[in-house]
Parts: sequence; C-alpha cells; structure tokens
Amino acid sequence: MSEIKNSDKANRAETRNLRRSNRRMKTWLVILPVFLFLLGWLLGSFVPLPFSQAASQTVNNVIPLSSDEKFENILQIMTKDWFFADEIEDVTGVLQDNAYYGMTSNEIDPHTAYMSSEEITNFTQSINRNFIGIGVQFRSTADGLHVVERVIRNTPAEEYGVQAGDIIYAVEGVNVSGMTSTEVADLVKGEEGTPVTIDFLRGGKTVTLKIIRRAISSTTYGQLLDEQTGYLEIQQFGETTGDECRTIMEEFVSRGITRVIIDLRDDGGGYLSALQNVMGCFVEDGTVVMRQEYSDGTVTEIKSHGKPFEQIEKCVLLINANTASAAEVFTLAMKELRPETETVGVLSYGKGTVQITRMFDDGSALKYTTSKWTSPSGVWVNKVGITPDHEVKQHDVYYETFPAIEDGEEFGVDSVSDFTRLTQVSLDFLDYEIDRTDGYLSENTSACILEYQKEHDLEVTGTVNAQTYKAVLSQVILSFSKLDERDYQLTKAMEVIHE
Repeated sequence: MSEIKNSDKANRAETRNLRRSNRRMKTWLVILPVFLFLLGWLLGSFVPLPFSQAASQTVNNVIPLSSDEKFENILQIMTKDWFFADEIEDVTGVLQDNAYYGMTSNEIDPHTAYMSSEEITNFTQSINRNFIGIGVQFRSTADGLHVVERVIRNTPAEEYGVQAGDIIYAVEGVNVSGMTSTEVADLVKGEEGTPVTIDFLRGGKTVTLKIIRRAISSTTYGQLLDEQTGYLEIQQFGETTGDECRTIMEEFVSRGITRVIIDLRDDGGGYLSALQNVMGCFVEDGTVVMRQEYSDGTVTEIKSHGKPFEQIEKCVLLINANTASAAEVFTLAMKELRPETETVGVLSYGKGTVQITRMFDDGSALKYTTSKWTSPSGVWVNKVGITPDHEVKQHDVYYETFPAIEDGEEFGVDSVSDFTRLTQVSLDFLDYEIDRTDGYLSENTSACILEYQKEHDLEVTGTVNAQTYKAVLSQVILSFSKLDERDYQLTKAMEVIHE
C-alpha cells in the first residue's frame, strides 16, 4: 500500500514539472521571433554593405544553377560577373560567337563550321574569285613576303604592266612586309574606279604603279600549248566557272584543238552546280557524274548540264595534294565516263563530303555536312584521295616556304643559313650548276650567286643578301606562272596526251 502512495506522489510531481516546462517553452516561442526580427533589423542597419554582399555571394555560390538553362546562365555570369568582361568590346557577341564556333568544331568533320559575316563573305569570294581590285593572285610567305603569282588576263594589273614574280612591297605608302595576305588584299581592294598606288620590287629594283581598280571575276585560265593541245586551268568551281570553261573550250575548238590538259592543282572545289556545268563540256547532257548519299540511305544522282564538245578526243588531268571536293568529283567522273582520260601529279586531298550553307539574318552562316558523295560507280575517296596514273613530283622548290629576310642580313663563304639553302634550291631550279643545297655557302655556291647577280644587274658580292634573295625568289615565282619544262608535271602531261 505504501508503495502505491509513493508512486502517486512521484507521478504528481512529474506532472507539475512537465507543466512548468511547457510554460517556459511557450514563453520562448513568443520571445525568439521578436529577438530574431530585431537582430535582423540591427544587422541590416549597422553591418557594412560589402559584408552583406559577401554573405549573399557566398549563399549564391552554394546554390546550384539550373542545367536546363546552362548556356544562358554561363553567358549571364561571363557578361555580368566575369572580372575581365569590361576589357572585351561587345563581350556578349564575342562570347556567343565563341560558343557557336565550339558547337560546330569537332574531330569527325573538319568541314562543318560556323562563320561570321566577314568570314562567309571572304569564303564566298574565295570560291567565286569576284572582288573589286587590280587582278592579281599572289603568294605570301610565312613571314609576310608577298609575291605576285599570276596576273589575271584582261584586268587592270595586266593593262598597267604588273608581272608575275613582282613582290608587293608597299600599298599607298604603307610597307606590307610582315602583313598577312588578307591584310594586303584589303589594302589593294577598294571601290570600283578608284586608284591605288603600289610599289613592286622587280629584279631588285622598285617599280611604282598607280592602278585603277575595277570588278574582277575569274576562276579559269586558258592557253594554247601547241596546234593540237589546249591548257585549261580550273582554280575553283565558282558561280561563273561553267560559263568561263565553255567560252575557253569554244575558242579551243575554233582553233582546231582536239586534246586538253585540265589543271586542277590547288583547286579546293566549290559548287555542285558549277561541277555540273563544267562536266557538260565533256559528257552528254544528263549523264550521272556523282551520287549523293544521305544518312537515311537516300541517294540523289547529280547529272551534267550542257552540250559536250565532241571534237575533244583526249584529256589529261593534273592533280596534287590540294585538289579536293568538286575537283575530285570531276577527276573521277572524267576517268569513269571518258576512259581515255589519264591523271598526272600526286595523291589528291580526299574530301568526300558535301556541305550546304545556311545564312542568318545578321549575315553570319552555318556551313555543315549533309551527305557524302561517290563517283558514278560508287567510289568514295574521303580521307583516301585519288592516286594519279602517272605520279610525278615537282622540283623541291615548289614545296618550300620562304621566310622574309631582313635588310642588312648577309651570308658569305663558309657560313650556314636557311636563306642560303633556299637560294641554293632556287638557283638549282633555275638551272645553275649548284653543287649542294644544304645551306653551307661553298665556293661553288658563291660563284653561282656571282653569275646570277651579274646576269640580273644586281650588286655583285657572291653573297646571299636581301636584294639577291628577293630577286631569286621573284624569278622562281615568275617561273611557276610559265607553262614550261620546269613544270615537271605539265611536261609529263604533254608526253601522255601525245601518246
């Protein structure tokens, strides 16, 4: 009985303690929110702003961003919070362009690309070769020496006396040595009918010409090689190439030409429509010249357009490592559809895909691969190329890169330099009796240089200096433009076409 009484006492005491604890809890529940409110007010009023911002940034840095809007979030951070954003003009546009370049760049397909408005304009002009200028093609060395490689026929450059091999030294008084080819071209181009003054180096002397610019458009070149043989160079398959080829072929036929050497060296391709029109000069209208295969298995046949010149009995094609795309389509189609056709040169590039270009309203564009192409019989040359029937390499000088030499640099007997090596290779190409081409300036090399300097009215020193080096390079480029025996591949083509 006493145990039950003691237990009741204990229960009543525990109940009283629990009630007191609940009253204290209710009191704190009323006081705590008021306290926190006052604390927040005090912090907001008296704590320094940078501290508050830092606290806010710390919280923001912890909260993850939505991956569904990753592009927008990254762009906002880079334009608003990135430390260097103020150092880039139009940072939003630059970052967006970088993103577009990144989205279209990959190892699988190097021919798909986003292009800015300036890039697509240059790309289109490079295919069509239409611009306002003087009418020259020039080659730029790695260090910015710019040598006229060809003077386009019926252009201001031809009329004013520009010659292949001339070195472009200055445009409107601005020395262009060291500039990129694009920078030089931009200086030479301008509005139609306006003059441009250009200083050329020719044979070690300066020739200054004031030339009136006009519209230029040319993707082909034609020349008679003998009474039976014509030479047709196709530099690109541009919008006007079909008409240009037909005009040249008409002239050939009117002169009794029955054989044609078609030069596709360094032709990077172009438009399918141009390919169809050019093929129309050599095969029956409506002949399948290419098959286009899409990822879903659909196949489209590409056919020739136009009436062929039936008088042409044989063609020989010149190809090299830069012969690509539409030029390779043309090569395979000619070999398969005209079995007498032979090829001379070296292995072609091997581009077997087709791209289209979609324009945006801001002038930029997306060039992307839509399909692959094969020859009429189904041959695909992608990353393989076309092996010529007659493999012929050019002289070593064709594959050299010529750096610019500084005025005042000079190399004499017993010295070694790359400028000497390039001079030796060039003199060997120009038929001088050079005993070595390793860059060591021997007595024999000095004697050959002396001979060259005397023949070209240069300062006679027997050494490699800026004047002699540039004169030799100029003559080499001039020789490139001539269709003579120094062009080993063309020489072989002439042999083949008369077999």
